[in-house]
Amino acid sequence: MKLEIVVIPVSDVDRAKRFYGNLGWRLDADYASDDGYFRVLQFTPPGSGCSVIFGKNVTAAAPGSARGLYLIVSDVEAARNDLVGRGVAVSEVFHDAAGVYAGDDEPFLFGRTRVSGPDPARNSYRSFASFDDPDGNGWLFQEISRRLPGRIDTGIATYTSPADLAAALRRAENAHGEHEKRSGGKRDENWPDWYAEYMLSEQTGKDPPL
Repeated sequence: MKLEIVVIPVSDVDRAKRFYGNLGWRLDADYASDDGYFRVLQFTPPGSGCSVIFGKNVTAAAPGSARGLYLIVSDVEAARNDLVGRGVAVSEVFHDAAGVYAGDDEPFLFGRTRVSGPDPARNSYRSFASFDDPDGNGWLFQEISRRLPGRIDTGIATYTSPADLAAALRRAENAHGEHEKRSGGKRDENWPDWYAEYMLSEQTGKDPPL
C-alpha cells in the first residue's frame, strides 16, 4: 500500500492554485464538472510520491484545518531559502527543546517549544522550519540526512533536487576529508567509490565507511 493523496481544505481555489504553483510544485490536474459544482486540483511536491488535492466541494473540512503536514528535505536551510526566494513567509529554522513538551509554540513532532537554529549536532529528524498556505494549512520542513534502519524500501539513493544532491556531496566531502586524515593525509585515488558508499549508507541508515 502506498499513501498517494492528502486532501487539504481551502476557501479560495484559484488563490491556493497560485500559492502551490509558486512553491514549484507540479500541477497534475485541474478538473471541474460541467455544472460548476465540483472542481479538483492536484499538486505534487518535487520528488514526492504523495500529492495534495484541493478544490471546490472536495471536502467538508474547515479551510485551514490541515496542520502538521511534513515535507522531508535533506537540507532544511536550503529548502527554507528557496521558499523565501519565492516570496513565501517561512519560520526560522528551529529544533526542539529536548524533553520539553509544554509551551506556547505550535506543536510539532518532538514537542511544542521551538529553539532557534538547526539541531546543534545536526542530527537527522531534528531540524525544522514551518510555513502556512493562505488558508492557514500548516506545513513543516523536516531535515532528514540519514534515515534510521528499515525506513526506506530500496537501497538506491535518490535525491530530488540539485540542492539535495549538492548538500549530500558536501557532507560526503567533509566525511571523506576526515577519512583521508585517518589514512595519513594521503590522497584517496578511489574517492568516487568512497563517496558512493557514504551517500548510500546515509540514505539507508547503515553505518558510513570509515
